[in-house]
Amino acid sequence: MPTPEDPTTVLYRNGSVYSPADPFATAMLIDRGVVAWVGSEHAAANLTGPGVRTVDLDGALITPGFVDAHAHTTETGIALGSIDLTACRSLGELLQAVGDAAASGASTILGFGWDESQWPEKRVPTAAELDRAGDGALVYLVRADIHSAVVSGSLAAGLGLAGVDGWSDGFVVRAAHEAARRATRSLTPDQRRSYQHAALLHAASRGYVAVTEMAAPHIAPREDLESLLSIDGSAGDVPLPEVIPYWAQLTRTREDVRGFMEGFGGRLAGLAGDLNVDGSIGSRTAALRAPYSDDPRSTGTLYLSEDDVAAHLLATTAETVQAGFHVIGDAGLDVVLRGLEATAAELGIEEVRRARHRLEHVELADDAAIGALVHYGVAVSGQPVFDALWGHDGGLYDQRLGERRSGMNRFASLLSAGVLVALGSDSPVTPLDPWASVRACLQHSNPAENISARAAFIAHTRASWRLSGRSPMMGQLAPGAPASFAVWKVDELMVQTPDNRVQSWSTDPRAGTPLLPALDTENAPLCLETVHDGHRLYVAEGFLAA
Repeated sequence: MPTPEDPTTVLYRNGSVYSPADPFATAMLIDRGVVAWVGSEHAAANLTGPGVRTVDLDGALITPGFVDAHAHTTETGIALGSIDLTACRSLGELLQAVGDAAASGASTILGFGWDESQWPEKRVPTAAELDRAGDGALVYLVRADIHSAVVSGSLAAGLGLAGVDGWSDGFVVRAAHEAARRATRSLTPDQRRSYQHAALLHAASRGYVAVTEMAAPHIAPREDLESLLSIDGSAGDVPLPEVIPYWAQLTRTREDVRGFMEGFGGRLAGLAGDLNVDGSIGSRTAALRAPYSDDPRSTGTLYLSEDDVAAHLLATTAETVQAGFHVIGDAGLDVVLRGLEATAAELGIEEVRRARHRLEHVELADDAAIGALVHYGVAVSGQPVFDALWGHDGGLYDQRLGERRSGMNRFASLLSAGVLVALGSDSPVTPLDPWASVRACLQHSNPAENISARAAFIAHTRASWRLSGRSPMMGQLAPGAPASFAVWKVDELMVQTPDNRVQSWSTDPRAGTPLLPALDTENAPLCLETVHDGHRLYVAEGFLAA
């Protein structure tokens, strides 16, 4: 961030600038935290002088900074310090990872990211197996979707999990999982802040200028969000990405809504997020109209009733407060749509639309449901990397849903119908990697649901700001807009489209379309600098702006 010795005017030149003001821009001037000008290299030569710090981009690309539309900051920080089990390809590899942690002397072993659907055994470890591998340590390993986990017998015994709903020989869902998670998330204030700082610094290094925190009482206690908001944009002398806070707690009266919205320093964006109507596909707790293909006895779990959903929507809509729910299965979405219908019948459709309600994930939606989302003015926060990880032939969705998987994560259908779509990671479910989200949109498992890189990029920047009710100037680099951007080292710049009838990787300048990084090259875009409202959040070692 600027200091008394540093100029508040910075000229970036000799690169590329992704800007609607000039698709061929190679330079950008920042003055007192605002984009003052974008244009050509020739014009930039006239802007140098005393009081202007010049940064040679050396061919780098400047884009608006990314906004993660759905993240869990403390959990991300914990995951960064836990065993990463995403690379485990068998039950044996997971148990070996636990054994290695035990051998290092750990008395409590935390891990995340495992997915048994790709293991040859197709089963999770038992409590006894985790006891043996952990050599007496307390073990809690959360599944990739964070809706279930496996725990050691020693941990289960101490918590009495065998008598709790959702227990199955070390595998925990529903109430049993909540109990295990609470026990392993008993943090001191300093520990909590340390995890939050680590997660936000990590986000800044990946080009994020803001993260949308999906806080909920079943995920972490109220003080977790209060701690996160108390950071207030900085860790000591280091600015951090902005936090856009949501609190997912069920309400039934307008007084409830006002009480929550007046709390947390009056900073809540809404009473939405992970207010779970259902669970996840991986844990077989997403609520489906028809049974799971690999478990014909189960159609998932509904955590909220139609009356619960309608009451929450009625109270929030009456207060013009944005509400929303976590919903993945089609039966879960049916419950939400009936709640919206009841709310519109009582308060009027215009009041429902004015509240700008949002839904998280919406992985399984048919055309009628998408049409209803448009009708009620409901936006969707989606996670494209879900499809990249689990949407392929033989993958998790194929195993759980069979042919129904082709109707999942319908980003193209949602956008073409007119639904506002914003993108996020659900970190730590998937990594904080914005370009991976853009790539996943280009390479959807169902080609009919591919969208262009530009559409995905806008959904991950401007749309995420818009979804939280922020200024329409946020998320773009044009004169008068806040200086919130990231600088990227890239192999190549191109216009990328999913339409196979045209050249998919076009560099034709006649189109006048701002260029984005080619995502099929050897090297992924590398973040060199992240700036928000003119304050530097991150700079890579050796970058000339340092």
